[in-house]
Amino acid sequence: MIDLGYVIAGFFVGTIVGLTGVGGGSLMTPLLIFVFGFKPYMAVGTDLLFAAFTKLAGTISFTRQRIVPWRVVGQLSLGSIPAALVTLFILRQVGPAEPAVQSLMTNTLGVALLLTAAATLYKALRGKYTPRSISAAQLSQASVPRHWSFPILFGALIGALVTLTSVGAGAIGVSVLLVLFPKLPLPRIVAADIAYAVPLTMVAGLGHASLGSVDWPLLLKLLAGSLPGIWLGSKLMHRTPEKLIRALLSVLLAWAGTKLILI
Repeated sequence: MIDLGYVIAGFFVGTIVGLTGVGGGSLMTPLLIFVFGFKPYMAVGTDLLFAAFTKLAGTISFTRQRIVPWRVVGQLSLGSIPAALVTLFILRQVGPAEPAVQSLMTNTLGVALLLTAAATLYKALRGKYTPRSISAAQLSQASVPRHWSFPILFGALIGALVTLTSVGAGAIGVSVLLVLFPKLPLPRIVAADIAYAVPLTMVAGLGHASLGSVDWPLLLKLLAGSLPGIWLGSKLMHRTPEKLIRALLSVLLAWAGTKLILI
C-alpha cells in the first residue's frame, strides 16, 4: 500500500509540474518529509533526481510542441550550473549541511515563496493578458531580458537554493521568468522553467548521490507515477485558462512556503 502511495504521489506532483512548472521540490520534498517520514537530507537528495527525470520527460513533450525558448534556457543555465557546482563543493568540504544553516535556508525560502505567491496571485487577478502564442519575430524580442546580467544572477541564486533545499527551480523560477521576460507567453515560460531545471537538478542530484543522500528504490517508485503525470499535465496546460494557472501557482507557492517555515 505504501509503495502505491509513492506512485500516486509521483503522479500528482508530475501532473502539477507539467501544468504549472511548479511541483518538483516545492511539493515532493514536503510530501516525503511530512507524509512519508523521510529525513530532510534524504528527501532533498532523492527529490533532486526525481525532478531531473520528471522534468526531462516534460521537456521532451514541450520540445515536440516547439514551445521551449532555448535562448532563455541557456541564459539561466549560465548562472545556475556553476552555482550548483560551487554549492556541491562546499557541501562536500563541510559534510552534511549544518542544522542551523539548513533551518535558516528553509525559513528564508519559505518567506520568499509566500511573497512570490502573493505577487503571482495579484498578477492572476489584476495582471495584463499575455497572449498564448506569438510570431517568430515577437518571440525573439520577448526572449531578451530587461538586462543581460539578470538571468545569470537569478540563475546563480536559484542554482544554489536548489542544490541546498531541492526547492526553487519551479517555484521561484516561474515567477522570476515572469518578471524578466514579461512579454513571453505563459506556456513558453513554463516550458523554459522545466527545461532549464533538467541539467540543474541532474547536476545537483548526482552530487547528492555521491554524498549518499539518495534513496534509489524510492526514486524509481516516484518516477513510475510522475512520468505519465507530467505528460498529462503538459497536455492539459493548453486547455487551461491562464488566470487559473497563475491562481493555482500562487496557492502552490503559499502551501510550499508555509511548509518550509514550519520545518
